[in-house]
Amino acid sequence: MDTRLSVSLLAGLVILLHGFTAWAAVEVNMEDRVEVFKGETAQITCMFTSDDGIGALTIQWFYVLKTGEKQSIYYQDATVQSVERGTQFTDRISVNVTAATGEVLLTVNDVQLKDQLEFICLVMSLTDGFSEGRTKLLVFERPDYLSIEGVQTGIYANEDTLSRIGFCEVKNGFPKPNITWYRNNTPLQAVPDAIKVVHSTTTESSGLFSVSSELSLKVMKEDKDAQFYCEVTYLVPGGTKMIETNLINITVYYPSTAVHVWVESPKGKIKEGDSITFHCHGNGNTPSSVYTIKHNDNEYGLENNMLVLENVTRRHSGIYECTSMDMETYEELLGNTTVFVNYLDSAVVLPTKMELDQGEEMTATCNALSSLQTHTAWFKDGQEVSVGHTLRLKDATFDLAGTYTCVVTVPEIDGMEKMQPLRVNVKGAPEIMKPEQTDFEESLANKVDLTCQVRGFPAPDVIWTTSDGKVLEPTSHTEEEDSVYSVLSMAVTSDLTTFCNATNKYGADALTFNIKAIQAATAIPPKKIRKESSGVIIAVIIICILLLAILGSVLYFLYKKGKICGRSGKQDLTKEKSSKDNIVVEMKSDNTEDAVLLGVNGEKLPYSSQ
Repeated sequence: MDTRLSVSLLAGLVILLHGFTAWAAVEVNMEDRVEVFKGETAQITCMFTSDDGIGALTIQWFYVLKTGEKQSIYYQDATVQSVERGTQFTDRISVNVTAATGEVLLTVNDVQLKDQLEFICLVMSLTDGFSEGRTKLLVFERPDYLSIEGVQTGIYANEDTLSRIGFCEVKNGFPKPNITWYRNNTPLQAVPDAIKVVHSTTTESSGLFSVSSELSLKVMKEDKDAQFYCEVTYLVPGGTKMIETNLINITVYYPSTAVHVWVESPKGKIKEGDSITFHCHGNGNTPSSVYTIKHNDNEYGLENNMLVLENVTRRHSGIYECTSMDMETYEELLGNTTVFVNYLDSAVVLPTKMELDQGEEMTATCNALSSLQTHTAWFKDGQEVSVGHTLRLKDATFDLAGTYTCVVTVPEIDGMEKMQPLRVNVKGAPEIMKPEQTDFEESLANKVDLTCQVRGFPAPDVIWTTSDGKVLEPTSHTEEEDSVYSVLSMAVTSDLTTFCNATNKYGADALTFNIKAIQAATAIPPKKIRKESSGVIIAVIIICILLLAILGSVLYFLYKKGKICGRSGKQDLTKEKSSKDNIVVEMKSDNTEDAVLLGVNGEKLPYSSQ
């Protein structure tokens, strides 16, 4: 320690003589500044040149206190390398010396804001003198919070006083960040009686800076569409960064000079039954304005500047006048629009009903009054049969009878449609529509359904009878103007003939149903067997024939092998007419030519009886 004290005294003496001597040969070069983020590692380089070797040099590091004094933090000579105890850098620095390149590197770990100081590197030679260099360590921290808040209440334009627009704040930056206000991408600077910007800075307990800014200005009508935001600039190692806040708008109140009213919906032409939505608004913006709409003698109040009229008719056509009243100034402004409600009256068909003789011709007309061009068509059973106002039918038959519908539409407006039916009846004697089946075979106790469909006008009377004259009550009976549909359900108890009798003033018609009762075991209605059933029967017959063929082949094979009757040799089985059982068996032996004929009961028969 005595040696270090002596060297220090010597160094001090050398420094005192530095202004008067020029013989020093040691040179030190350092950067002006080193920049790092808080928490990172800083490396400060000290480059030196000397004719002496490293063993003849003394190296010291200092930092400058706020008072201007120097505080030693590191010492090195030929025999000693030590870090100064009791300083803020004691546990966070290290020094590496490279003699070949003349470099002394000071490393500071976990840099803090308080480390933003000036560092001195002193290199001293016993023979060549001394030299020192200085570097400032600059510390940076990015701000971590940025916000903007605009006023929530409306602001009146052209007021004499300045109005508060918004408030910006950025926190925890180092060095101190800067805030600039913008309106529509144009930076705002303070202007007396027009723009006022107030900044304030807070130093946090961490040593970081938080900055806030409030903007006030004289609001004009043009500011209703303006967008305001803040730009924050802050320093980083080697440059400057910038971030921006979200955009905010303000609500500007200003008087109207005109009022506009319009139909918001429906778009295009309006028809009866529609709902009309009116909007009425002035070209200004004042919370004290009240809007009303007047049509003829009717006056309507508006909600949110909107009026809805539902299920309108042609009476709602006309001029709608909107009035805007400023309740503060009592200034009144008017605007109007014209509405026309299109209509389509009910279709009128003449004649309203027609009764024709068979072979007769008829003409009907259909018209509907409308404010627009219409299209007319006639339909029967869902099919279009004629186009135009006039429907013409020739050579009337039962097939032409029925309900015709006149449909009138307005092509320019969807859904604008009217319909009117016309009933056409053709007079004539009853005509029974023959069903698919009139003859039945059914098991006893089963039921059969007999149907009888008759057309004719006037609607015929239908009566069910049996062959013995008994009248039967139908199960169901449906009657229209020119047709009858009758159903008779009955249990089968025996063979029966049933009649459907239809009559009106022009004549009569009848239909016969024949029912044959069969036993349940053989109850196969031939006329009801489907083609698929016939195919199944044929297939079963073919299979039976094949099985018989196979059986015959097996019997023949056994016969040839002598397996029949339990004996070997030739055996013939033939059928003969017997006096008793009509069965004769001829047996021949290999040792005799005699033949013995046995009856089924074991009786011998003469040969001649073969």
